[in-house]
Amino acid sequence: MARYGWGCTDGGTVAVALIRPSGARSPGPVEDLGEEELVMTAFADGFVRDVNRTALLVIDMQNDFLLPGAPVCTPGGMDLIPVIADLAQAFRSAALPVVFTQEMHRSDMSDFGIELHFEPIHCLEGTSGMEIVSGLEPQPGDIRILGKRRYDAFLGTDLDLALRVRGVENLLVTGVCTDICVISTVYHARNLDYRCHVLRDAVAGTTLTRHEAALACMEHVFARVGTVAETSAAFGLSLPRSRQASGAHQNPQMYRGASGSA
Repeated sequence: MARYGWGCTDGGTVAVALIRPSGARSPGPVEDLGEEELVMTAFADGFVRDVNRTALLVIDMQNDFLLPGAPVCTPGGMDLIPVIADLAQAFRSAALPVVFTQEMHRSDMSDFGIELHFEPIHCLEGTSGMEIVSGLEPQPGDIRILGKRRYDAFLGTDLDLALRVRGVENLLVTGVCTDICVISTVYHARNLDYRCHVLRDAVAGTTLTRHEAALACMEHVFARVGTVAETSAAFGLSLPRSRQASGAHQNPQMYRGASGSA
């Protein structure tokens, strides 16, 4: 059974060796391993125990985070809509749960706390800004986690309960923003022992730099990170042929004009 071995290089950086069943090693930093190899290793080393206990988690794909001119518009966020829509349909076809989270704040803004020191007002209850964006409307049988007051989708919600009563172990994570709500939720999920798989071309960050930094942090000890095409294939999900052939990472041009983008 394949597994990871950990150690330190002379420079003090953490390195891994993928120990294959044959005993041959692939030494070097974790970033030297191809993403497809990392995804498949998740199955070889027992990280994924049962693909039938998998849910799609769609984080905060809401108007106030996506529409042009929205209070906290995510660069490239609109480009994720068809990608996540295809994934959601694949999950429904496989009779697997599709879970949508929605950040929502009281109209009197009493629950924002210190968030207003970092971001403008957004996602107020009773406004169109809190609604799921057009093209990703939840369908009958999908799960909606409402009243999410914090970046972490588990904090103060029934997300954990909704997953556990359905026997979910694995989460394929999509949505916005990679460096805010996605990473906060993945950290909590990992500490609850959910096996997280972040789909790098189905999440978007506030800038390309922060997006890539968040992915690098998550794939260290919190999640596996892969593309939609390779991860869906590994989980046996049926996607449109065009999506199966697409393994491209996000285009840096989608972040053009974003503050601090690289």
